[in-house]
Amino acid sequence: MKIAIVGASGAVGGEFIRLIEERHFPADEIRLFGSSRSAGRSYTIQGKTCVVEELCDNDAFKDIDIAFVSAGGDTSRAYASTITRYGTLMIDNSSAFRMESDVPLVVPEVNPEDALTTPRHIIANPNCSTIQMVVALHALNKITPLKEVHVATYQAASGAGNLAMEELREQVRSAAEGAPLEVQKFAHQLLYNVIPHIDKFDQDDYTKEELKMHYETQKILHSDISVSATCVRVPVLRAHSEAIWVRGERAISPEEARRAFHSQEGLVVVDDPKMLEYPMPLFVADKDPVYVGRIRRDIAHDGGITFWCVADQIRKGAALNAVQIAEWLIEHKGITKK
Repeated sequence: MKIAIVGASGAVGGEFIRLIEERHFPADEIRLFGSSRSAGRSYTIQGKTCVVEELCDNDAFKDIDIAFVSAGGDTSRAYASTITRYGTLMIDNSSAFRMESDVPLVVPEVNPEDALTTPRHIIANPNCSTIQMVVALHALNKITPLKEVHVATYQAASGAGNLAMEELREQVRSAAEGAPLEVQKFAHQLLYNVIPHIDKFDQDDYTKEELKMHYETQKILHSDISVSATCVRVPVLRAHSEAIWVRGERAISPEEARRAFHSQEGLVVVDDPKMLEYPMPLFVADKDPVYVGRIRRDIAHDGGITFWCVADQIRKGAALNAVQIAEWLIEHKGITKK
């Protein structure tokens, strides 16, 4: 098994490297690719030194089985044919191909079989905020088909990359020193603030991030479920939180929801209000599962359920989901070079 990581020097690329080591991913050879700025950097992975190569339109991927790609949508579109030319499976973390009809959009705990059909040798990783939500929704969808979801997200700086995380850290340092705060990665200062704006504004004044949650959820669940989202950036480093309201074809009781959540692969229930126990990003960062809590009936809609959901954006929201796709395919003999 030969693998590649494209965008190795970024936040998600770095997480790919960590996960390959932590999960003892069965890679006999690992190659790293990046921009001209990143080329030449070296990393030690599984005891071997790997040097970042500049991503170019050449035959570098000829013998690669799987390429984990996290270098942005423009790069994914520009180099998809280069990466897949000889049958390499491209697991792409950008939004470039998510809604393409001939590219599966996969969360392994929800729709892993979709990963077996890859006419373009591309599998898309969903948006980070969508991934954690659909793991939880999948559990409820087994009780009764879901019809309507409202969600408010509280998304960490990590969703905008390493430089955004560093900007938040620098704002903390500047505020402590009484120095001016620099703002570059976000529309407004993030420290001491929340910004109800992630990605560009689009149709009906929803942002692209909010529309992703609507359309991607439908594709993953193979459903006409409606999702109305408001996505908010908060001064947290790397775990996203979501407040979610759900209605199905029939009423769902909190007891049913808890049982479904407990039995769902990839979910951990932390839900004891009397003991002040509920998921929080401070304690979920660097963890693999999706965490749910504050499970209760929706008093505004009879038969509805509302709950709180938290997951590490860089791990389950990005790199881990992609690695899990590859692991599932290896286990089910779905990796074949054509």
